[in-house]
Parts: sequence; structure tokens; C-alpha cells
Amino acid sequence: MKQKIEIPLSKTKMTLFLMGAIVFVVMGVFFAMEPARFISPVFRSEGLVRIAGVASVLFFGLGAVYMLRKLFDKKVGLTICEAGITDNSSAVSVGLIEWQDITGVETLEIASNKILLVHTNNPEKYMARGTNIFSRKAMQANHRMYGTPLSITANSLQITYKELERLVCEELENKSVR
Repeated sequence: MKQKIEIPLSKTKMTLFLMGAIVFVVMGVFFAMEPARFISPVFRSEGLVRIAGVASVLFFGLGAVYMLRKLFDKKVGLTICEAGITDNSSAVSVGLIEWQDITGVETLEIASNKILLVHTNNPEKYMARGTNIFSRKAMQANHRMYGTPLSITANSLQITYKELERLVCEELENKSVR
């Protein structure tokens, strides 16, 4: 690698995610406070509407708080360098993923959202780096379902998924040629 590649966080994408989360929090508050108004063929009982509202407030409220924090984060979103990939793009980021630990990458698509799965020969090392119980549990779930705890999306980065995948694959190939 000749030079370090730094991909900044996308304030625009994060602002859009924040606005969406706020909309769902507001809707959740209405569902929780006035469940009778939202009875439908999908939600047939007030209790179910209230539970959906509370769940929406909790989940999207946490997401909104996280996005607010990330909007003021001065760190680079993702760095590709001689040592490896340093990820600071999501709530389950683990920092530096060393090239020597990466055994391969693959694309996972969930509801048209593409995720770069980074396979490693030492998953426990990276799961132990989880900064809180949420991130450790999320990485453990990823490891069980997809065979790796490490995943990177372009959702909060100033790059397309296709370009992210190309950069990582090229660097990984360069490391394996040496």
C-alpha cells in the first residue's frame, strides 16, 4: 500500500438517519399514549399497539442518541492502511482489523442493504473488543449467523458500498500476494 486511505463519516447520511429515527420515536410515543386510535387489522389490541410504541421509542431513541453522538465525532469513519482496516463507522466497530487476521470478505445483502462481512481467523479477539454489552452481543449474533463478528457498511460513510468493497478487496489481494 502506497498511501493510507481515509473515508470520512457522511454527515448527510447520518442526519437523514437521525431524522428518520426521530419520526419513529414520535410515532412510538403516539402509539404508546393513544393505542386505541391505532387499532388495525395488523394491530388488533391496544396492548399490542402500546408494546409496539414502547419498542419503537426505545429502539429508535437509542438510534437517535447514537446518531447525534456520531454527528459530532471527529474521527475518520474508515481507514485502510498498511496495518489493516480501522473501522469507526458503526456502533459495533472494533477499531483496527489487522490484515494478518483477515481470511476473506463477502457481501451479505439484507433488504437491499449491503454489508461487507470480514472473516477472521481470530473472532474471539475482536468480540472481546466490544465497547459495551450491546456491541458484544451483536458481534456474537453475527458470528453465529454469518461466521464472523466483523461487518462494515457504507451507510454512514462518504463512499458507495461498491467502492468500499473494491478498495478492501484490492488491498486484501495485495496483502496475500506478498
